[in-house]
Amino acid sequence: MSHETIYRSLFIQARGVLKKELLEHLRARRTIRRSRHASMKRSGLGQIKDAISISERPATVEDRAVPGHWEGDLIGGSKNSYVATLVERHSRYVMLIKVANKDTESVVSALIKQSQKLPGELYQSLTWDRGKELADHQRLTLATDVEVYFCDPRSPWQRGSNENTNRLLRQYLPRGTDLSLHSQAKLSAIARQLNERPRKTLLYQTPAEKFAECVAAIG
Repeated sequence: MSHETIYRSLFIQARGVLKKELLEHLRARRTIRRSRHASMKRSGLGQIKDAISISERPATVEDRAVPGHWEGDLIGGSKNSYVATLVERHSRYVMLIKVANKDTESVVSALIKQSQKLPGELYQSLTWDRGKELADHQRLTLATDVEVYFCDPRSPWQRGSNENTNRLLRQYLPRGTDLSLHSQAKLSAIARQLNERPRKTLLYQTPAEKFAECVAAIG
């Protein structure tokens, strides 16, 4: 018997809502069970026009040898508030971007504005999930020359550096809080704290130090 069969049985018996005495035994503690496929349909996953698959991403991006390739995502808060998170794959350098809304116009415009703060050599590609907030990815590429690649559906591990960073960010931006209350200056200060943490994967350099080396190299 599969775990899915067990879940369905429990939810059906409780008319779609788990009884309180059963809830405490669930890892995720969800009270309502929805079909994974229904959730995908509602969110529009896999429906981005002209999306370039991560499978077409060059090997130089995959092996992290060359700087300038980023992973990105949105983290959400209460009251429809969102922050865009970017992580550079080579250095693990983090940037946080205040966005007005989750719609693609707001997100792409914010990413374009942020790109203007970086040398072109250090912003060559961006790997994102299949969220509709990047549906207008072609406008981003036209404005910045940044190639946009999309992960396979339900494969967040393909943006591993970004996923790990998002978990760290929840220390500063807890779930359920209003992220719109944070100014861009505050978000930049949070990113600075993350960038000044030594990382074992960088031989205990900080992302800030590693990224500074990249900037100096193209100087």
